[in-house]
Amino acid sequence: MGRDPFFDPAIETMSRGDLDALVDERVRYTVAYAQEHSPFYRKWFREHGIEPGAIREHEDLLTLPIVSGKTIRENQPPLTPEFMFRSVSWDEIFTVHETSGTSGTPKSFFLTWEDWKRYAAKYARIFVSQGFGKGDRVVICASYGMNVGANTMTLAARDIGMTIIPTGKCSFPTRILNSYRPTGIVGSVFKLLHLADRLKSEGIDPKETSLERLVVGGESFSEEARAHLARVWDRNVYNTYGSTEGTMCGECAERQGLHVPEDLVHLDVYDPALRTFVHEGECGRAILTTLLPPGGRCGTLLINYDTEDTTVILTRGPCSCGRTHMKIFTPQREAETVWIHGIPVNRVDIERGVFQPENMDYLTGEYEAFVYAGKDGGVVIRVSMEARDPGAVRREDIEERFLSSFFRYKPGLAPLIGDELEIVFSFLPPGGLELYRVKGRPRRLVDRR
Repeated sequence: MGRDPFFDPAIETMSRGDLDALVDERVRYTVAYAQEHSPFYRKWFREHGIEPGAIREHEDLLTLPIVSGKTIRENQPPLTPEFMFRSVSWDEIFTVHETSGTSGTPKSFFLTWEDWKRYAAKYARIFVSQGFGKGDRVVICASYGMNVGANTMTLAARDIGMTIIPTGKCSFPTRILNSYRPTGIVGSVFKLLHLADRLKSEGIDPKETSLERLVVGGESFSEEARAHLARVWDRNVYNTYGSTEGTMCGECAERQGLHVPEDLVHLDVYDPALRTFVHEGECGRAILTTLLPPGGRCGTLLINYDTEDTTVILTRGPCSCGRTHMKIFTPQREAETVWIHGIPVNRVDIERGVFQPENMDYLTGEYEAFVYAGKDGGVVIRVSMEARDPGAVRREDIEERFLSSFFRYKPGLAPLIGDELEIVFSFLPPGGLELYRVKGRPRRLVDRR
C-alpha cells in the first residue's frame, strides 16, 4: 500500500477560491486578535490611523505599513520595559526564542503550545510532500536550542509517525548510519558534503548508505551546489526554508519551487525599496503575516513583517503534485547581498561559479569572497576556493568557468571588467580559508569596502 501523498489533504488541495476565502477569514480574525492582545499593534493601529475592522481581506494588508526586525528590537527590553510584541500572558508561553543577533540585540519571539502545533503542521506537510512517512528514520543535523527548526521537525515527525535521530550536528559517528540505518537526513549543503568526505575517508561509499533522501535547509544555495550534492550521494536533494518568525516552506517531490502554507502564513512580495508590492514572477522582499484560525492564540504575532529575504512568486496555480498552495523561488538573504556598481550580487551568485561540474574534480566546494574598494572608484572581488591539492588545480579553466557563470547571471557587470571591476582568484589547501577561523555561521560574501 502506498503512502498518503498529503498530510492534510483537505487544506493542501483546497481550490484557489476556497483558499482565498479561508485566508481572508483568518486575516480578519488575526487583525482583530492583534488589536485585542498585542500591545505593539494596538499602539501601531492608533498611531497610523488604522481601523482594524476595515481590514477585511488579504489585499487590504497592502495598505498597511511594514514592520521590520528593527521594529521588534525597538519594542523590547532594554529599550522598552516590556516585550510589546508578546501577545499572550506569560503563563501561556511555552518557549522563548531569539534570533542570532548578528545585527544587534537578538529579536525575541514567544511561542505557545498552539504555535508549536501550527509550526509542526507546516513541517509535517513538507516532509510528507517529499515522500517521507510512517517508519522513516531521519537524522537532524540542525541545532536544538534558541532556533526553532530542529524542534519543529521533531514535533512534525511525531505527527507523521517518523523516527527522529536528533544528532544536532553532522559530525556524528558513522556508527549512527550503520546501527540505525536512517532513511533521511536534514542538514546544510556543506555539512552533507563534509559528511560524504568523512565517509569516503573511512572506506564507506555515500551512495551505498541506507539514506534515501537528503533535505537541505537553513540557508539558500545554488542549483549547481544541489546538483553536486545529489551526484556525491546519488540521491534526490530537497529544499526547505524556515525561520523563527514562522515561514516554513518546502519543495514537494516535483522540486519546482517551495510551497507556502497559505492558510497559516500570508506572503506578499514588495519591491526592494518596500514602496509597493510586485507582481507574480518579479523579484522582491518577502513580507509575511501570521494567520490565526478563528479562536486561535499566538505568542508573537506579526503583520506585514519584512523578512529581509528576497524571493519570487513562481505560481499560484495548482502543482502537478496535487497541492494548490502557491510556490516561491528559494529565498535569498538580503544580508548576503552586496551592491557593486548598482547591481546586487548575492552569495549564491558566487556559489554558482564555484560549483560548476568540471570544477569539482579539484575543489571541495568550500569558498569565500571579499569585496574591496579598488582604484579610482573601482571594485575588486577576491574569490578564494578550497582545493584538495592546490598544486594540481587547472586555474585558468576554473577561473574561466566561474566568470562565464557569474556574468551569465550578472551581465551588467561584464562590460566593467578590467576598468571598474577586477575579479581575482586564489586556491587554498583544506583548512586554509578565513571562515575556518571565525566562530559561528561562516559569512561567505563579505563587503570590506
